[in-house]
Amino acid sequence: MQDTKKFFENLSGAGKSIGVLTSGGDAQGMNAAVRAVVRMGIYVGAKVYFIHEGGTVIGSARCKDFRTHEGRLRAALNLVQRGITNLCVIGGDGSLTGANLFREEWSGLLDELVQSGQISEEAAQTHSALHIVGMVGSIDNDFCGTDMTIGTDSALHRIIEVVDAIMTTAQSHQRTFVLEVMGRHCGYLALVSALACGADWVLIPEMPPKDGWEEQMCHKLSESRLRGSRLNIIIVAEGATDRHGNPISSNTVKDLVVRCLGFDTRVTILGHVQRGGTPSAFDRILASRMGVEAVLALLEASPGTPACVVSLCGNQAVRLPLMECVQMTQEVQKAMDEKRFEEAVKLRGRSFENNLNTYKLLSHRKIDAELPRSSFNVAVLNVGAPAAGMNAAVRSAVRVGITEGHTLFAVNDGFEGFSKGQIKEIKWGDVGGWTGQGGSLLGTKRTLPAKHIDKIAEQMRIHNINALLVIGGFEAYLGLLELQAARSKHAELCVPMVMVPATVSNNIPGSDLSIGADTALNAITDTCDRIKQSASGTKRRVFIIETMGGYCGYLATVGGLAAGADAAYIYEEPFDIRDLQSNVEHLTEKMKTSIQRGLVLRNENCSENYTTDFIYQLYSEEGKGVFDCRKNVLGHMQQGGAPSPFDRNFGTKIAAKAMQWISKKLKEFYRTGRVFANTEDSACLLGMRRRALVFQPVIQLKDETDFVHRIPKEQWWLRLRPLMKILAKYKTSYDVSDSGQLEHIVRLRAKDISAI
Repeated sequence: MQDTKKFFENLSGAGKSIGVLTSGGDAQGMNAAVRAVVRMGIYVGAKVYFIHEGGTVIGSARCKDFRTHEGRLRAALNLVQRGITNLCVIGGDGSLTGANLFREEWSGLLDELVQSGQISEEAAQTHSALHIVGMVGSIDNDFCGTDMTIGTDSALHRIIEVVDAIMTTAQSHQRTFVLEVMGRHCGYLALVSALACGADWVLIPEMPPKDGWEEQMCHKLSESRLRGSRLNIIIVAEGATDRHGNPISSNTVKDLVVRCLGFDTRVTILGHVQRGGTPSAFDRILASRMGVEAVLALLEASPGTPACVVSLCGNQAVRLPLMECVQMTQEVQKAMDEKRFEEAVKLRGRSFENNLNTYKLLSHRKIDAELPRSSFNVAVLNVGAPAAGMNAAVRSAVRVGITEGHTLFAVNDGFEGFSKGQIKEIKWGDVGGWTGQGGSLLGTKRTLPAKHIDKIAEQMRIHNINALLVIGGFEAYLGLLELQAARSKHAELCVPMVMVPATVSNNIPGSDLSIGADTALNAITDTCDRIKQSASGTKRRVFIIETMGGYCGYLATVGGLAAGADAAYIYEEPFDIRDLQSNVEHLTEKMKTSIQRGLVLRNENCSENYTTDFIYQLYSEEGKGVFDCRKNVLGHMQQGGAPSPFDRNFGTKIAAKAMQWISKKLKEFYRTGRVFANTEDSACLLGMRRRALVFQPVIQLKDETDFVHRIPKEQWWLRLRPLMKILAKYKTSYDVSDSGQLEHIVRLRAKDISAI
């Protein structure tokens, strides 16, 4: 290990006490955050206390007593008596504001307790500084400074499940459905749900519709019916208003549609269903990462450190001063009250703003006469294995391309179909209803272009293709490299090309995340939950589960973290019989306690010899008398099914951005009546890198690629492996050199970067 790395074990929690509480409304994923704080706290040698009633396993409540000075005085006494000077607060902005006030009053409260004789002068000095770290648990995603709050993704899962179910009945009966979702002050759930299901209209508090919206909406609904659509979906946030502050309820919208259009219209109010159910894989991982970061922040805090909140920026954990975030959250409401709606959207942050811009781009179809005519032809194809979210990406690319004035062509069956001329124009209406469809509606094959290069070049010439958008996995990446290499022989290939990563394996260099991986993680997590439940009430049992991913251990590792696995075997971290033996012994000791179940994940290509059968037999033999074993190969189940809200949303936004890049490059490379692009930066991969979406020339990614094993040479998620081990009660090294450092929210706002 390099000397520059610092490890968690150097940050001792010995002699420290940490209190963890959940406050305000409950949100799915809070329990995972509590678990992470407790286990990480214990790991570093601190004492950890639950503060009850503070659905979470420790109870969540809005405490009226804490709003009074007397209540906070009693709370201070309770903490001092137990030696707690570190608080981890999981809640919304009200809870976090209350916690910060408590911290600001702390020394005064201790003085009062000393004067009344309830604590000694010595106790006051020992506990003179109270450190507070917050994590935001809120399904509304209404807290500024973080792209996602704990619980939001799970709430989106509940909403999208309902929307998918409603869409089938709406199509059968040619109905219009008005869905009311939570969000009294924040329209995030409504906005992202609308993006994820391709809703016809959305009403949110931050951006009330302009006067005359009623007529506009009805015109849009009737136009979509005339184009052959059999259903309409309108999503309303519970806090939606018009420009004058008058509430717009779901029933108001229904009555309007019935009165003006006579459509059969129904209202569904989702209510507290959105708060319920098991947390999604995303929320479990987010909460676990944030819980660890919160303990780290508490250990590193000094008396002068301000209360901070652990946030997510792109794919990175950051720490922000709590009160800066709270003040900005309050500024949003102020801007809305003062009808400064554009500013309210900007204050919500770049993630919210990007969602809104993408929705506007995709939903409002201009009439043909209004469209710019570019005379450019752009082809879209899927390459590799199917990945949930591919269809959402194609829909987005097609509609953005049409809006930008291009003629869009769909290529069936990847590069193989391309060589055979399976190419046809695709129109706005052809991609209606695609966001929720799993697999690849265009068809996809793993065939690489090199052996068909002459025929592909010929088809490019026949159809006068001026740009390519390739959505797919490792074959798509290899394909783009081959197309670029063939430019010297075929001038037809000298056009802008961009690839968007879509594969469940998440093994593409240049991108932290791929379309389809989130859906696969949810399939793994759901299966693990069911498998673990099947063992409840029976004798002690260990499950060995094989995941997909080729040589990439992403699904096994991150799925293991989400499902609470005891071990995950992957190719990137070599293991031998001694490691297997040590894992078996660890599980055996755990099973001698009250623990009933064990979970072990194995990536399909982690080892040639230590097969799933071998590991199953080893665990079965060694566990005799303590536990028995079962095995399960998840197989193609991980690829199938409807895409998760995250994958629909990610696919939609990343493909829209890719198409805008194509438009820019087409103008840039248009010379003397034709497009000619032969530079490195005209063949790019668009990937999520830490905080931003970045275009990277594919040729520059070659050095980052292990082509033999089809994985990137460096993978960010490997840093999560020790975290999984710590949460499974192993002693291990945890590198914290990349942990979040305290940043200022104003600096974040000023940065001109684009993220999901």
